[in-house]
Amino acid sequence: MKISTKIFTLIAAGMLSVSVSAQSDKAANLDELLRMMQQGKVSESKEHREREARFRQNKANQAAELRRAEQTKAAEEARSARLEAQYEEQEVQVKAKRQQLEERLGSLKELFGHLTSTAGDLRSNIDASIVSAQLPNRSEFLDELIDKMNSETKLPTIAEIERLWYELQRETVESGRVTKFTADVADPTGNTSTREVVRIGNYNLVSEGKYLSYDDGNLTELARQPEGKHTSGAAALQNASIGFTQVGIDPTGPAGGTLLKALINLPGLQERIEQGGIVGKVIIGVGIVGVLIAIWRFFVLAGIGGKIRRQLKANNANPNNPLGRILKVAEDNPGIDGESLELKLEEAILKERPNIENYLQLIKIISMVAPLLGLLGTVVGMIITFQAITVFGAGDPKAMAGGISGALVTTVLGLCVAIPTVLLHTLLNSKAKSVVHILEEQSAGLIAEKAERK
Repeated sequence: MKISTKIFTLIAAGMLSVSVSAQSDKAANLDELLRMMQQGKVSESKEHREREARFRQNKANQAAELRRAEQTKAAEEARSARLEAQYEEQEVQVKAKRQQLEERLGSLKELFGHLTSTAGDLRSNIDASIVSAQLPNRSEFLDELIDKMNSETKLPTIAEIERLWYELQRETVESGRVTKFTADVADPTGNTSTREVVRIGNYNLVSEGKYLSYDDGNLTELARQPEGKHTSGAAALQNASIGFTQVGIDPTGPAGGTLLKALINLPGLQERIEQGGIVGKVIIGVGIVGVLIAIWRFFVLAGIGGKIRRQLKANNANPNNPLGRILKVAEDNPGIDGESLELKLEEAILKERPNIENYLQLIKIISMVAPLLGLLGTVVGMIITFQAITVFGAGDPKAMAGGISGALVTTVLGLCVAIPTVLLHTLLNSKAKSVVHILEEQSAGLIAEKAERK
């Protein structure tokens, strides 16, 4: 019994020492530790009593708050019942007032409907009209008028209805007028400056020979302008004061200017040439060479023809032209027989023929090769286009049509080179043949004259 009591005492002392080790590390013996534990228990009991007192107080406060909340709920429910009854009474009154309003409006209700529809259409037209670039803030009045006609507490005045008619007439008149005004215009780089702007009805806006776009109250110079003849006409219109001036306008201007957008998106001559690629540039180079050779040979043959005509009128042979050199052969061999003279004259004509027909064969070759090069470029372009379709698909018809159009550029270039070179070759060949024919004719005359002398 004593052993068990000692064991219990040791275990309790160990547990007590562990529990109070966090509170104090200065306990010297077991008695002091017990005294510290007793003091801690007393303080904890005091805290528990204070906490219980606070809980009781809070419970009492919550009960009071609950009673006040129930009283407020009952008051609000009673107020809600009164408001619902009042709402039902007022709804009956509103319904009666609306019926009375409709009876008094009568045909005006239909009139207001037409006015609302007309004002809405006019507002849409004004927002998209380039006339608003010169006459802004016209749609604000229409917004107020539409709000009044849709309101149950406001009515439009006669002056406001007349102004709607006036705005309709003004939009119609301004749509057919060419006028000038000053406004801020932004160039493609974003810089804004004050310029003189010419408004061509409701179709186009131009300034300094450039076409402008109107978007959300802002005037912007088109980044890409149409061809030079259109911009020159726009500049002439801006500089004109009286009379008629020829200028290009977009008839789809009131609908957004789709025709002008399509026109400026068309590739120009330089862009077409770039679409032809290397093959197109080769064709152009070959064509230029062929034309230059043809022009050079034309002047050469013209000079030879002029010298031959002068030789025909002269009495003595002049060796500065083919006919003179042939006649010189006959003069240098006066005693030769007819057959030998014929051979010598034929030999002289054969010597002159290369100088007369020089480079004509090259021009003919160029006229034949140019279409073949164009066909080669087209085939290459089609291969590239179909490869792109294989990779990206044919979802965009514009891209596919653009690729095919670019591929056909080389064919056009080839034909543009072939047609004039064929004509030039035909012209030069006929002139060369006419010169050779004169030489052969004069040679035959010399032989015949030789035979007559015998």
